[in-house]
Amino acid sequence: MGKIKSRKAEIRRKTKETYIIIKLNIDGTGKSKINTGIGILDHMLELFAFHGLFDLEIAAKGDLKVDIHHTNEDIGIVLGDAFKKALGDKKGIRRFGSISVPMEEVVATVALDISGRGFLKFKTDIPKFTGKSMAQEEYKLEYAEHFFESLAKHLGINLNINVSPYSPDIHTTLEPVFKALGIALAQATQIDPRRKGIPSTKGIID
Repeated sequence: MGKIKSRKAEIRRKTKETYIIIKLNIDGTGKSKINTGIGILDHMLELFAFHGLFDLEIAAKGDLKVDIHHTNEDIGIVLGDAFKKALGDKKGIRRFGSISVPMEEVVATVALDISGRGFLKFKTDIPKFTGKSMAQEEYKLEYAEHFFESLAKHLGINLNINVSPYSPDIHTTLEPVFKALGIALAQATQIDPRRKGIPSTKGIID
């Protein structure tokens, strides 16, 4: 088999609320340099990159004094755009990935399809986002859902996340999710040497 084409991307996005630069190498070794201004998100994205073996650099400046929402959501947008650009026409990829990852009592299951159609199903067995016991550094589970939704939409993946049971500690709940997301996305983006073209009967993945 010939040498795999380099699958790298650099995306810059500037709005009135945020300025984000992301550098990505899908076929990396898990190295990361991440500074979003949101400590818990930095840690989760480091785990994502490490377990997905992606080389990932993120530098973000946002209106954090007002709200972390814009920065959190826009990072999901730019990360999705970076993966989509790096994947190119998606020839030869496995397309699907899934795994369950435990942490203490929590088990996170992530299943995804690089289908070209962005969709998120994020299921937990807690009451709908009260945020009272599920927050760290003002980071709520609801923000994680917004991040995943932005990522799924801009990367173009069907992303299904199930967390059960949840932990009152948001760190314990989210850590296995980000680890599983990294592993599942690594599976889906790997090249299958038997696949000569685009993995769709349509012949195209948008």
